[in-house]
Amino acid sequence: MAVVIVHLAISIAHGRAHKGAQVPLPPAGALFVDIVILAGPIAGLALFPWRPRIGALIVATAMAGALVFGAINHFIIDGSDHVAHVAAEWRLLFGVSAALLVVCEAAGTAIGIWSAQLSEHQS
Repeated sequence: MAVVIVHLAISIAHGRAHKGAQVPLPPAGALFVDIVILAGPIAGLALFPWRPRIGALIVATAMAGALVFGAINHFIIDGSDHVAHVAAEWRLLFGVSAALLVVCEAAGTAIGIWSAQLSEHQS
């Protein structure tokens, strides 16, 4: 539960940095962020008490998708969403929040997989 809440908080901070630095996402990217990155982990967490394995798998899948999306867009592709190209006054918040998202999403993926495996053995 903690990793989902921390992820949401970091995502909100990163979203503010996106707006402040005027780095908009294309419609498909914004839709991915809204559905997979923001809603996905929360939906998995909400489902977890009733269907632990499915809830954990949703968290793991959403976090893995978010990890790949963020790592590619913030650190690999040399575009406006790359941490090195953000406006100087927003670069620190943007870069730190992007790096924290990578760590949090990697942890969320691992914890989600572990929780799904654990709940499968308990049923």
